[in-house]
Amino acid sequence: MYYTLLITGILFLLVILASAIRILREYERGVVFRLGRLIAVKGPGLILLIPVVDRMVRVSLRTVVMDVPSQDVITKDNVSIKVNAVVYFRVMHPDKAIVEVENFLFATSQLSQTTLRSILGQSELDELLSQRDKINRELAKIIDNQTEPWGIKVSNVEVKHIDLPQEMQRAMAKQAEAERERRAKVIHAEGEFQASQRLSDAAQIISINPAALQLRFLQTLTEVASEKNSTIIFPVPVDIISAFLHKEKK
Repeated sequence: MYYTLLITGILFLLVILASAIRILREYERGVVFRLGRLIAVKGPGLILLIPVVDRMVRVSLRTVVMDVPSQDVITKDNVSIKVNAVVYFRVMHPDKAIVEVENFLFATSQLSQTTLRSILGQSELDELLSQRDKINRELAKIIDNQTEPWGIKVSNVEVKHIDLPQEMQRAMAKQAEAERERRAKVIHAEGEFQASQRLSDAAQIISINPAALQLRFLQTLTEVASEKNSTIIFPVPVDIISAFLHKEKK
């Protein structure tokens, strides 16, 4: 009988100690309530609680990476798209995160979804595709302002993927192809224009100094001879035969 009471007492003491002792890691804090009243935020390390009277809620201070589910959004120019994002945040004030909101993870997720639909619905599709950094900063600012009373700091928001309808993808592909063809034609036209300018400059130089034409003629003969052709055509300048043509007319 004595041993039974002793064992029972030891077990009861162990249960009391287990409920009174808490160990918190470096990235954890404990929000302690005594008889329902918030008394302190403790940690890290060894925490002693009064059994039955005290209750502690663990809160992690590490950065949370939350995936915002894909949302159906109609842009300002009436294009239906699906967009998902990633929100990076951390708890700065554990007592506010527990007291001010029932479930800060769920609340932050719902707030991110509604803000994502609201902000992207005010933007056009071209703006979403070309100015994503600006939209990310705007989303982070709005969500951070609304979660500040909960003791949460939103560090970054990234729009991860924009899913476009098939007909919009085909239209954008045609537009990109037309833009590439336009650039190719412009580059070709600029090349022709520059070549014509060079030819005009060369003609002016030859007209000023006729000896340049003879040098060009000799260079052409050298290039033709190096190709080992069976037939060689010699272009004769008009200046050489003009005298003979003048005598024949007389």
